[in-house]
Amino acid sequence: MRHILLLSAAALVIAACGGSGDSEPDASNAPAPAQQSAPIEEPAAAVDDAAMTETPTEEAPSATEEAIEAAADEAETDMTAALAALPAPYNEADLANGNRQFRRCASCHTIAEGARNLVGPNLHGLFSRNAGEVEGFSYSAAVRDSGIDWSPEHLDSWLQDPRGYIPGNRMSFVGLREANDRRDVIAYLMIETAAE
Repeated sequence: MRHILLLSAAALVIAACGGSGDSEPDASNAPAPAQQSAPIEEPAAAVDDAAMTETPTEEAPSATEEAIEAAADEAETDMTAALAALPAPYNEADLANGNRQFRRCASCHTIAEGARNLVGPNLHGLFSRNAGEVEGFSYSAAVRDSGIDWSPEHLDSWLQDPRGYIPGNRMSFVGLREANDRRDVIAYLMIETAAE
């Protein structure tokens, strides 16, 4: 059936190119008589229109696609369970927003265990240490001598106004003004940087 439709479409194109309207077709553009094709027969009227349309066949997902989907489902379940285990108000956070907010931080901080320090220190294990304790990172005296333990509450104050919270520090980030954004990024960090 497809070849009949294609031939019908080709016939329409040829007819359109042959010209219509007030002007005569240019003789140089007219096909030679030997090149003209036989008239194309119309398909029988009894042919069902549904039979002429192709329905795409749905391919079964590959084993790799199924494994990826299963891993994504498991990761989502793990994240939901991890979020529920956080103390209030962090257990009500929007982790997708926390991830988006962390993108502002990612140009200066890494979060994976063993990842290198950038402009700022690696944040893995953040909530199990005091400020200024990442080996190999050169902290300002203000942060090193602050005596702050990185609790969610301290991090919330820090993220709201880094320069005001620890005057004299070198972090150039201006802060997150929205309380929900801070809650979400802190919850995200509590899960992603947890020391095992």
